[in-house]
Amino acid sequence: MTAPTPRPGIMDIRPYVGGESAIEGVSRIMKLSSNEGALGPSPKAVAALKAMAGEIHRYPDGGATALRKALAARWGIDAERIVCGAGSDELLGILCRAYAGPGDEVLYSAHGFLMYAIAAKACGATPVTAPETDLHADVDNLLKAVTPKTRIVFLANPNNPTGTYLPAEEVKRLRKGLRDDILLVIDAAYAEFVSRNDYSAGIELVEASNNTVMCRTFSKIYALGGLRLGWAYCPADIAGVLNRVRNPFNVGSAALEAGLAALEDGPYMELCRSHNDYWLPWMLSEIKGLGLPVTPSVCNFVLIQFPLAEGRNAQAADAFLRAKGIITRAMGGYGLPDWLRITIGSGEENQAVIAALAEFTTRWK
Repeated sequence: MTAPTPRPGIMDIRPYVGGESAIEGVSRIMKLSSNEGALGPSPKAVAALKAMAGEIHRYPDGGATALRKALAARWGIDAERIVCGAGSDELLGILCRAYAGPGDEVLYSAHGFLMYAIAAKACGATPVTAPETDLHADVDNLLKAVTPKTRIVFLANPNNPTGTYLPAEEVKRLRKGLRDDILLVIDAAYAEFVSRNDYSAGIELVEASNNTVMCRTFSKIYALGGLRLGWAYCPADIAGVLNRVRNPFNVGSAALEAGLAALEDGPYMELCRSHNDYWLPWMLSEIKGLGLPVTPSVCNFVLIQFPLAEGRNAQAADAFLRAKGIITRAMGGYGLPDWLRITIGSGEENQAVIAALAEFTTRWK
């Protein structure tokens, strides 16, 4: 019997695998593999979620009206040009389906987010990578990789998993160097963690062009990863396209209510930012003190390089940490087999990570 055959390219997709959450035989886990919010969600978001539980038989507002208005007020932008999605992942996929297809190319930096390749292949397009420089996206290399087939350029800024970023002027230079018919998508999932004076999430580029989109998420600093909520700020025409392609009720009521409450709880978000502002530099300093290379992350995670020698490499470090109940993220899928990515957790978790790494490296001496 002949079975249905998927469209060419679908079986070439390597399914995305999220960070692990459990270790067999270990009851107390420190999950530092998925860059989730260290302090959990806003208590107001939790209360909003509980309050609407009796209404889950109702369809959600398909236009996410209240949340879009709140986002517009928060960032001083046009609510009509905001499109909400089930996480920013969904919006990345919709953009690919809407603007790329068979014979087209989707470009991003060598160690960019794995979902870019998945989204490209899912719509029949070809993913293309450009070399990075010192684990930073390189504008010149991206521009050199552009071909007549290029339709979309994804720029994670800051980038996951490297934690590095491009200054606003470099992003502007990238946009200026691209053809007008190429869509630039700035994936700013970690923007709320960045406090550098030369950084911008990309709102001004969206305002100044008709071919640039900025995507954001509630999964990171707002700690609502389990509800799947993201948003995109677009030129009006692109917002119109996304609203035609997305599912009519693509964001559930629970996500909308919790997201709105989280957005309005400014003091809690500042608490989460302050927590990261304290522990990120502490972690970077402690890791360097152990003699391990680490990228200059501006996000809520660190990316650590280990020696290639057996017993000292990233695989050995991962196994050692797992034995202590600490789950990190191996980076082989990103072409970085000698690195581990570790989320900034609670103060206790961060101290436990450094103590474990110190014990691991001490065995080398």
